[in-house]
Amino acid sequence: MSEIIIMKELLSENKKLAEEYRALYKSKNVLMVNIMGAPGAGKTTFLKAVTEALKDRGIDSAIIEGDLYSSIDADDFNERGIRASQINTCGECHLDAAVIKEGYDKLSFENGVVFVENVGNLICPAEFDLGESVKIVCASVPEGDDKPFKYVPMFSYVDAVVLTKCDLKEAVGFDTDNFKKGLSAISDAPVFEVSLGKDPERSGVEKIVDYILEKRG
Repeated sequence: MSEIIIMKELLSENKKLAEEYRALYKSKNVLMVNIMGAPGAGKTTFLKAVTEALKDRGIDSAIIEGDLYSSIDADDFNERGIRASQINTCGECHLDAAVIKEGYDKLSFENGVVFVENVGNLICPAEFDLGESVKIVCASVPEGDDKPFKYVPMFSYVDAVVLTKCDLKEAVGFDTDNFKKGLSAISDAPVFEVSLGKDPERSGVEKIVDYILEKRG
């Protein structure tokens, strides 16, 4: 019982900080977007495409990278000209509002979109408010069409779902209707299908960028 109480206290304190920081980000004209998903779901590849699409539309963006230990992805974004700060959790399975604020402060960023690439996990990150305004989960086709049935908290909390690697549907026998059936039972979040392979016309990235800019207002 004591462990449950401690967790409730932890989440409550995090929520207070998240509300404070959410107001701060909004005052800086920053839309904070939390990108979640399992390892290998395609979060980084998706973010590379989205940040490029935003750049093409004249919108600045930056990245707060959450990883257990490495800085590989943050280094890559910085080399591409996208400001990125690194948060290493050293084994922790989620990020929280306080560490996101630290990551944001390192960016010196205003007037645009900041994406948080959360730790690869479909369980822990769902419950921790980071002070973001939009929660998005990336779910890849090779993971299977049963994910909304199995990971109810994650899929019930998010504002939108990005279904990645859609060019592999036929190869892996992915049932889109079953995926959407599981999602619709717990959420009315829209589903955006993306294919970041060789055919740019099938990418689907522009639709999710439209969605993000609509949320930014």
